[in-house]
Amino acid sequence: MEPKGSSVSIPPLARTPSEWTEALRPLGGRAFHARQLFRWLHGRGVLETDRMTDLPKTIRQNLAALELDRTITVAEERRAADGTRKLLVRFRDGASVETVLIPAVSGRSHGLPSPIDGPEQDADAAAAVDDDDAAETTGAIAGSDPPRAPVRVTQCVSTQVGCAMGCAFCASGVAGLKRHLGADEIVAQVVTGRTRLGADERLRNLVFMGMGEPLHNYDATCRALRLLTHPEGIALSARRITISTSGLIPEIARLGSDFGGNIGLAVSLHAADDETRSRLMPINKKYPLAALITALRAYPLPQRRRITIEYTLVADHNDRANDARALAKLLRGIPVKVNLIPMNPIAASPLGPPPLRQVLDFQKVLCDAGYSCFIRRRRGDDVSAACGQLALLGARPARRFRPTAQGKRG
Repeated sequence: MEPKGSSVSIPPLARTPSEWTEALRPLGGRAFHARQLFRWLHGRGVLETDRMTDLPKTIRQNLAALELDRTITVAEERRAADGTRKLLVRFRDGASVETVLIPAVSGRSHGLPSPIDGPEQDADAAAAVDDDDAAETTGAIAGSDPPRAPVRVTQCVSTQVGCAMGCAFCASGVAGLKRHLGADEIVAQVVTGRTRLGADERLRNLVFMGMGEPLHNYDATCRALRLLTHPEGIALSARRITISTSGLIPEIARLGSDFGGNIGLAVSLHAADDETRSRLMPINKKYPLAALITALRAYPLPQRRRITIEYTLVADHNDRANDARALAKLLRGIPVKVNLIPMNPIAASPLGPPPLRQVLDFQKVLCDAGYSCFIRRRRGDDVSAACGQLALLGARPARRFRPTAQGKRG
């Protein structure tokens, strides 16, 4: 039996190069073998040991017993008309979650001018965009045709099987929390997602906005972040990763401290008063708005970064002009950008989105107050891959939202 805490007890896909060095030492492996193996797994996304041709045969034979390629399998892939792909992935124990690949598009939404215009201000990608992205250039030579840039893809990653938060507008928590994902299972979604990209596509951003509350599974999420940003692996910039939270205040502080604020923070706010937010999001009863806003003010943001405020517009609950004015007042003085999300319908809730005109009026109040405010396009809703629609297939609701007399407004 391996001693507790030994690198050998860490799931293979969750090991760092130094942990692989320790694990390979009894097999005659050296540090450079560990780095080679890590690059095969994370940098190249190869989980079949017989393809790792620069490793000694004895090491490959021993690694084969780990069955690394069984860590994750794609049970189903659904492709939406807009190019969004939803992958239903399954782990060794049979548990499954969904992860989504979202290609960037440009253009106008609903035929009306909108701040989401541009290749990056799209779907969940908007949460992971640096404010200086617009300054990026392709490096074209004057007088020549610019090279065709690869399509930038954002992957939406899950961190739990189900969710314990019970938000009224989200399908992920319909059946409650089944279990946390391990760091290896979180990373495996990205490794697998990259193998599904086209030749003209590049993984650009990661958003931890899939099934589950990432900060409720903090240790696994934190290890996954360190693996995904490791220079010998996928090597994503921390500035290209955004963690979405319903407002777990102690973990927000830990995230800021552990990563120096370089990991993007998106906060599911959805209301500017405690009564409405507690009705839509039960977590507000434990961490009310005043404490949450204090935590956001303390988050250590690097220069030119902002916190993303996610606000799902639910008809007759949080969608009026006075709600927008209250939100503008609540956020005053905090570097933020606001993503407005007209609610995507889910089977477990009678709730739905307000009319487009009302969404635009809400946006105008925030823009007039000086905020950058984006209306999130519906991406992949024809395959239930849009925001709030990721769910445990066949799950029975653990909680249904029932509007109170005070909750629904006339």
